[in-house]
Amino acid sequence: MKYVIGVDLGTSAVKILLVNQNGDVVQEVSKEYPLIQKKTGYSEQDPKSWVDQTVAGLSDLIRGFNGIPEDIEGISFSGQMHGLVLLDENRDVLRNAILWNDTRTTAECKHIYDVVGEERLLAITKNPALEGFTLPKLLWVKKHEPDIYEKAKTFVLPKDYLRYQLTGELHMEYSDAAGTLLLDNSEKVWSKEICDLLGIDENLCPTLVDSHEEVGRITSEIAELTGLAISTRVFAGGADNACGAIGSGILEDGKTLCSIGTSGVVLSYESSNDKDFRGKVHYFNHGAPHAYYTMGVTLAAGYNLSWFRDVFAKAESFEELVSEVGTVPVGSNGLLFTPYVVGERTPHADAAIRASFIGMDSSHERKDFVRAIMEGITFSLNESIAIFRENGKHIDTIVSTGGGTKNQEWLQMQADIFDARIVKLSSEQGPGMGAAMLAAYGCGWFDSLKECADEFLQVDKEFVPNAFNVEKYKELFSLYQEVYVQTKELNEKLTKYRK
Repeated sequence: MKYVIGVDLGTSAVKILLVNQNGDVVQEVSKEYPLIQKKTGYSEQDPKSWVDQTVAGLSDLIRGFNGIPEDIEGISFSGQMHGLVLLDENRDVLRNAILWNDTRTTAECKHIYDVVGEERLLAITKNPALEGFTLPKLLWVKKHEPDIYEKAKTFVLPKDYLRYQLTGELHMEYSDAAGTLLLDNSEKVWSKEICDLLGIDENLCPTLVDSHEEVGRITSEIAELTGLAISTRVFAGGADNACGAIGSGILEDGKTLCSIGTSGVVLSYESSNDKDFRGKVHYFNHGAPHAYYTMGVTLAAGYNLSWFRDVFAKAESFEELVSEVGTVPVGSNGLLFTPYVVGERTPHADAAIRASFIGMDSSHERKDFVRAIMEGITFSLNESIAIFRENGKHIDTIVSTGGGTKNQEWLQMQADIFDARIVKLSSEQGPGMGAAMLAAYGCGWFDSLKECADEFLQVDKEFVPNAFNVEKYKELFSLYQEVYVQTKELNEKLTKYRK
């Protein structure tokens, strides 16, 4: 039996999967590393910790492996997007990586619009200037740490640095490059125009490759440290959302992914890049060849439930908290919730907006509040789906992953609010599986990623929309959309009273 490894380099931990030719996960290892938060809004990590913990995880995996190392044919990567890793002429790290969730770059985003222009930026990159992207971080270092910037010879993203340390070869692939605000999305080249306008040396941008492309072999040093064979083929990999899409089978038109974790993501496959969403949703290069994906983000999804549980039901499990949701009717007995506890991203890029319960009265019980939160999270995700459909996308099948799959009522709620068939997979490994699938495809096990998905991914359950509930939720969704407009100014005025 042959095997591949999928490495998912997340924000809090690296997760490593060993997958066989049938798509079975035969081993799984996870290793944590810390965040560095020196100031409010700052979020950094030491890239060395990614490498150390990945090497430790691979060593644990090989120690528990019953086969011979040469049976592991390939390895590929999924990684947290947008994080800036600056390297000097010797390819040594110049400073801690600035991560995707770092928000220090508001002034730099404004500068990008002032110099490049919002319309021109959208035309080239298909995305707006947001604090999370890589380009604003690069400009921040240029302005605030000029000595470090002067020493920089190249930049990469987190998984690219990890891959470099395992192979000695330095590249960036298109799905992650699309999240830098420096890639010409249509031409799949670094934008000389943006670099020139902002005074960035285009040579800082690394060589671009496809996600399934073989970029090297494991070095002898890493082989000795981990037990891997030096014959192990290494493939470029993809951004975590692109790999999550691959690992959920989002590989053809009409298919969409809904991932409900701490935050929420709605991601839809695009066979071309000719749609114009006017920056309302993200538009990135897919990890699948010659494909793209559009993506909307709910800044706080499951986090709303975690917050509610921590404040009002600290001793209870998630299962206990949601156990009575099925006894509450559609609309939560007239209670509406907007899930903006930490602001919102799609379609409202608004850091000041905050959550609201609308319609509370003395008849409401805790279970009404819990269902209202779940409905509110799903309404927020539906805003992205509505944008896709308004722009001509046909969405009939949605693969649901994350915390939103752990409750049957919530899965049915998704089917009713999204008005689409909801699919729950039997094994949910997301980005790590997507990385493993890129390695399997790169090794030649399959003629396409779609063929690989058909073999590796199995459907566990399906939920179809209830026509009566669909109509009720359409009315409630219209009311939900009014709440942001009605509370925006109030929340801005309340900002000065927050801690």
